[in-house]
Amino acid sequence: MIPKTGAVLLALTLLGCEPPAGRGAAPEVARAAAPVAGDTTFAGLVAALSEPAGYFDTDNLISNESSYLHVLGALDSLGVRGGAYIGVGPDQNFSYIAAVRPSIAFIIDIRRHNLLQHLWLRALFEAAPTRLGYLCLMVARRCGGPSDGLSAEALATRVDAAPPLPDRDRAIERVLGRAAAYGVPLEADDSAAIRSIHRRFADAGLDLRFNTHGRAPRPYYPTLRGLLLERDLDGRRASYLADEAAYAFVRGMEVDGRVVPVVGDLAGPHAVRAIGDAVRSKGEVVSAFYVSNVEFYLFGDGTFRAFIENLAALPADRSAVLIRSVFRARRSLPGSVPGYASTQLLHGVPALLRAWEQGRITSYAALVEASVRD
Repeated sequence: MIPKTGAVLLALTLLGCEPPAGRGAAPEVARAAAPVAGDTTFAGLVAALSEPAGYFDTDNLISNESSYLHVLGALDSLGVRGGAYIGVGPDQNFSYIAAVRPSIAFIIDIRRHNLLQHLWLRALFEAAPTRLGYLCLMVARRCGGPSDGLSAEALATRVDAAPPLPDRDRAIERVLGRAAAYGVPLEADDSAAIRSIHRRFADAGLDLRFNTHGRAPRPYYPTLRGLLLERDLDGRRASYLADEAAYAFVRGMEVDGRVVPVVGDLAGPHAVRAIGDAVRSKGEVVSAFYVSNVEFYLFGDGTFRAFIENLAALPADRSAVLIRSVFRARRSLPGSVPGYASTQLLHGVPALLRAWEQGRITSYAALVEASVRD
């Protein structure tokens, strides 16, 4: 059962109060009690905002958008800063968060697996004060320590050269223990899924590649290493792991419980609107909403209108933007780069809503065109 909006408002008032917690290795992970209405913990907010999970045919352990950094210069030029951030998917969100510097972030995804992965990622951040320690723990390598001054290339080289952790399974259990301590109830299959996520990163290392189920892999699917070494349109390595200050900002948000994973459909009846209520109660507005290419699937499902209605219900000012990823566009788009299968586009939220009201968005192609024109 999904708690009502009132529980959302109460949960948000003490959002940052839950202290970091760690757990040692254990054969079984303690199971948290289910949050109740009025629960003011991180777990209570997760429960209050979430909808029942759905299915999508990718595991999304990493992004398939090699172009994900190409929009950073435009975000900076437009002054998109602060407020509340909403995004979908795994850790590409952290690079946007590092650029926008919001006070709070919500990561919404139809798959419960994404929520579990974000609990795991929070545990990694909490355990690792530095970029090198974080990346080494992520892929279970025996390395770590200070990483001030290390370039992204040097970071990848250090991780590639490091041997596997001799006590890999114990390290995985310790991270799982941290994830379980955040209070989100984990069934046995949830714990197994978090272990599986960590083992897949450990098995593949920086060669981990985006993966789909039931569809042939595409040659443009990136690796974890490739995403780490990507550049923005000015040629800078600009991911959240490219410099210590960006990492420290995102880590601070994670340790404080200010990156909130939510299970929900962008066109669903509850999650997006509940996030809006939470943002509004904090006296904030949404500054950036990263939707990836989800709108393509919403048009296919006939639910894009519901998404627009949810978007219109969010507290957002005139500078709020959507960050959209378009794959294999039929024509060259602004920001398209030769050799990249995807293009990142910004679309002002007021302009999008206006184009919808004017009847100009009748298909996904028309949406992309409006994004370019507006």
